[in-house]
Formats: sequence, C-alpha cells, structure tokens
Amino acid sequence: MKDLKGLFEHQLKDLYSAESQLIAALPKMAEKASDSKLKKAFEDHLEETKNQKLRLEEICEQLEIKPTGEKCQAMAGLIKEATGFMEEAEGDKVMDAGLIAEAQRVEHYEIAGYGTAVRFAKELGHVDIAKKLQQTLDEEYDADNKLDKLAESRVNQKAKA
Repeated sequence: MKDLKGLFEHQLKDLYSAESQLIAALPKMAEKASDSKLKKAFEDHLEETKNQKLRLEEICEQLEIKPTGEKCQAMAGLIKEATGFMEEAEGDKVMDAGLIAEAQRVEHYEIAGYGTAVRFAKELGHVDIAKKLQQTLDEEYDADNKLDKLAESRVNQKAKA
C-alpha cells in the first residue's frame, strides 16, 4: 500500500473478509437467540450480509481486483469474543441481551470500515462505487438501530429480572 488507491483496495478486501466471516457466524447467533424478534433480526441481517458481500464482489470486479487474499483480524476477534460469550452465558434472557451487545460491536466495526471506504471511493473519483458502499453503510446503521430498539424495548428489561 503506497497510495490511497492501494489502501482503498486493502479496505475492500478487509470488508469482504469481514462479511464472509459474519455470514458464517450469524446463523449461530440466530440459533442461540430465544427472543423471536431478535432471532428474526439475525436471520434478516444474514440475508442482507450476503447481498453486501455480493455488492463488494461487484465493486472489486469493476476495479479489476480480487476481493480475496486478506483476513480481517478484527472481525475474527469480534466473532471469537461472541463465541466465547455464547459458551459462558447462562439463561436465555442474558443470552439475548449479550447477543445484541456482541452484534452491535460487529455493526460498529462495519460502520467504521464502510464509512472509510465511502470516503476513499469519493476521493478517488469512484462515484458509483461510493454510492454502493454508502448503501451498505446505511444498511449497517439500520441494523444497529434495530438492535438498539430490541434491546431498549424488551430484551434488556427481561435480562434484568
């Protein structure tokens, strides 16, 4: 990486790896969720994540780069933490509240990554690519907001009891 173009390509590959890892992790999180709305949120976000990965593939094809070759260590760490939590949590109510916390850590990481990628795309003059990345960024914000609402409206209160 010797310039913004190289850094941008690295960011895209990192995001692609992150999405790939998340596709493997979300079904496990959905399986552990006992709250029906939380389970559905994870299942819906899995489908959205698959589309986000396809969007990254399209972007990489447009830029004539391979999306593979990087391993997102941050996402690997976040998933490892979530897995550890799922092994330690006792009771469905605590599990659900903790799953939201773990998922929001993931969303915040993705928001940071896509926000950076959008800026880089704009600065490099990739207007269409910036729009595609912004679409994903908006979806990540929406997912985070949905998790917030679930936590505040029902899940955290149940875990308090």
